[in-house]
Amino acid sequence: MGDAVAEGKRVRRPSKRSLERYEGMKIPDYILESENPPAEGGAATPPKTPIIAFVNSKSGGQLGSAIIKSFREILNPKQVYDLADEKPEEVLIRLLGHLEKLKEEGDETATHVRTHLRMIVAGGDGTAGWLLGVMGDMKLEHPPPIATMPLGTGNNLPYSFGWGKKNPGTDVRSVRKFLKEVSKANPIKVDSWHVTMKMAVENENNSMEPVKVPHSLHSFHRIVDTEHEDGRVTFRGGFWNYFSIGMDAEVAYAFHSERQNHPEKFKNQFTNQSQYAKLTCAQGWFCASCFHPASRNINQLAKIKIAKKGEAWQELEISRSIRAIVVLNLPSFSGGLNPWGTPSDKKSKKRGLTAPFVDDGLLEVVGFKDAWHGTVLFTPNGHGVRLAQTHRLRVEFHSGAATETYMRMDGEPWLQPLPDAPKPTVLEITQLGQSLVLATRKSIVRADSRAPLMQPGDEVGVKNHDGVDWNEDQMATGPRSSSSSSSSSSSDDDPALKHKFGAASTFKRSDVQ
Repeated sequence: MGDAVAEGKRVRRPSKRSLERYEGMKIPDYILESENPPAEGGAATPPKTPIIAFVNSKSGGQLGSAIIKSFREILNPKQVYDLADEKPEEVLIRLLGHLEKLKEEGDETATHVRTHLRMIVAGGDGTAGWLLGVMGDMKLEHPPPIATMPLGTGNNLPYSFGWGKKNPGTDVRSVRKFLKEVSKANPIKVDSWHVTMKMAVENENNSMEPVKVPHSLHSFHRIVDTEHEDGRVTFRGGFWNYFSIGMDAEVAYAFHSERQNHPEKFKNQFTNQSQYAKLTCAQGWFCASCFHPASRNINQLAKIKIAKKGEAWQELEISRSIRAIVVLNLPSFSGGLNPWGTPSDKKSKKRGLTAPFVDDGLLEVVGFKDAWHGTVLFTPNGHGVRLAQTHRLRVEFHSGAATETYMRMDGEPWLQPLPDAPKPTVLEITQLGQSLVLATRKSIVRADSRAPLMQPGDEVGVKNHDGVDWNEDQMATGPRSSSSSSSSSSSDDDPALKHKFGAASTFKRSDVQ
């Protein structure tokens, strides 16, 4: 009874109960678009699990476009957004602002949608970070939780929260299955980490974009000329999974460059991972001591400092053989590997280590010597060199030690110049609030705290930064500029500049995977 014949194959039709479930995810037109009036006969029936989906059509070869088609067949097409066409902050300001207006008018359906709204972001780790950064910048009191659909190569964020490593099927049946999991998933808090980097400007025009930084880093766009008084530009950004320097980032950068130059070679996840392995071998990381000079080792490049909560900076001792460090927020790296592992109770007690949780305000810092060292992660209980757990991390690059290094943040690698300048390149990582994500029963992360969701700025008493108020009270009329936005001066110590990811204002969507 439940089967139909299509092209010689038996296709199982969804049951009536399943169809009702997906109907309960559709958002009425008049809520999605202000110009559409409510249907005649009164307010619409509130959807049980209202969902909006953001899809990067450029991710996963042709998967992104196919996913959009299936989403739009199941849901209201107007609640599915292609990130190649529209930025998430534009959609959210418009949608949430309209919802607030309808709530004030007593619309019960709008109130229900705002309270129960869930979001999906389909793309690579960089795409997921884009939406998480936008949500962090908007500082909503009750942010909708986000489910991450894997369409990238590493897919560490989706894997961590139980959504899998592999790219999903693009057919309607597979997408229905994913939507069902979204409706059942549980919201959990995840620490958000803010990155600021100061680096010297080398060009004649003091350009704010002296290097091709990743999409997740954004320069501070200031008004006055005094911003470059020490010859450095400040960038900001954020990550939710990991940040790394050295060996692994160099391989990732070569892969990223090759994919941009020859996209026809990267048609699916298996091919991508094979190309990644070839590049690791070609760069000589299995014989790093022979092919890579000691000047590329971490302790030759930089001085690294760490700080516990409420404590002063302390220099971190790093072995001369360490060629890469990975700073972890989630226990997933390079396609689901866990560099930190599980320390024994004895080692944890001796070194003062705690069990890693995604909402504990701590990062795990791990070192690697070469590619052979990395293969240890495939063995039971394998791990890198556990260097520290920390609440803050600072990297001070030695002037003249090297002309460049490689960095990677949530899947986005870049080549970082290290100018031989009086003021060295300095990078600092601090916590900036928490994000709300959806996790399935297969999630590998652990959350510990029952405290309310920490918003960006809660730690330092800063709210509504950069002179723009994104609170829900103002959503109906859009962002409101305060007097601070027209100030004639600013500095790197201004909390309004330091405590925002910058994703909503400067993210470049064209190339992100």
